Parts: sequence; C-alpha cells; structure tokens
Amino acid sequence: MATLYLASGSPRRRELLAQIGVPFTPLIAAIDETPLPDESAHGYVERLAREKAEAGLATLGSAAEAVVLGADTAVVLDGRILGKPLDRADGLAMLAALAGREHQVLTAVALAGAGRVESRVVVSRVAFRPLRPGEAEAYWASGEPQDKAGGYGIQGLAAVFVSQLQGSYSAVVGLPLCETAQMLGEFGIPCWQAAPVGPQ
Repeated sequence: MATLYLASGSPRRRELLAQIGVPFTPLIAAIDETPLPDESAHGYVERLAREKAEAGLATLGSAAEAVVLGADTAVVLDGRILGKPLDRADGLAMLAALAGREHQVLTAVALAGAGRVESRVVVSRVAFRPLRPGEAEAYWASGEPQDKAGGYGIQGLAAVFVSQLQGSYSAVVGLPLCETAQMLGEFGIPCWQAAPVGPQ
C-alpha cells in the first residue's frame, strides 16, 4: 500500500485526515502562493493544491509507493479572494464585509503519485449573520482569525457567526473529506485504517 504524505502545515488538515483513520507523514512543500494575473479563484486554489502535491513529491525523490496530498482553501466575496489578514485593520475589514452576507469557500485537494496528479475543487456557501457592535473586535482579540483565510475559522469561535452552510463543512475547515476519501481510494489508500477510538 502506498505511503501518504501531507504537504501542509495546517493542524486542521492533520486533524481531519486523522478523523477518517488515514495514517500520514507531514512534510513541508514551499511554493509561491501569489495569484496569477486574471486568475479565477477556482483556478487559483486548484493550481496551489496541485503545486503543493507536486512539490512535496519532488522532495521525496525516488520514494516508491509515495502519494502526496496537497490542499488549498480560499474565501471568496464578490469574486475577490480574501486571504489571511495582514493586520488588525485588515481583519476587521474582512469581518465587516462578510457580516450579514453570503460568501463562497473554495477548497481544492490534489494527490500526486504513481505517475499522475488528480485534483478536485469543492465549493461551499457560507452565510454570516449581522455582527453586533464590538463582536468583530472581540473576535480579533481572541487571536483566532489571524492565520485564517477570510479572517475566520468556522471550527472555532466564529461558528457563532454562521447562520447557514450549503456544501461541505469539512471543506470549509480545510479538507473535503468525502471527496478526499474517494480520491485516496483511487490511489489505493483506504480510510479507517486507524479508526478513532470512542469513549470507553
């Protein structure tokens, strides 16, 4: 069976893979994440996921039976990609823009190995309720949004802002588990190898 490597430093992606019982080895694949001129959000996340997977595979050299998973997530509002906040003002501006509106979350997953690269993009729609005075400031002060695309984490404190979700919750967190499991199966890597242990 192929050995899976995760080309991501995201603790959330590590937790999601562990959740479905897939053993993996993390590795770092540094790539340039600058959007290309006139690149669509869909094209952007898919390109980055594929480049991460391919860069990770390249670092392994001639490792036999290696498969590398790369992923990327983008929050999109009015066609504009909202990356990680540059600072407090940027983070608060993102939250203000998202408040009371619906936005898209695009997550791409790519697998590289066995002489091929496969990728998929999952699109989810997330609606925020209007934010009350002081909420954005209090959320920023928690420290949670500072390293999150779009300036929020749905799996954390920002869950209270989400009034509706259409699509894949795990994709919004960072990895679409249904699609990822299907792709892993195509590469000969089954889920539930190390099934999570429930309460005793």
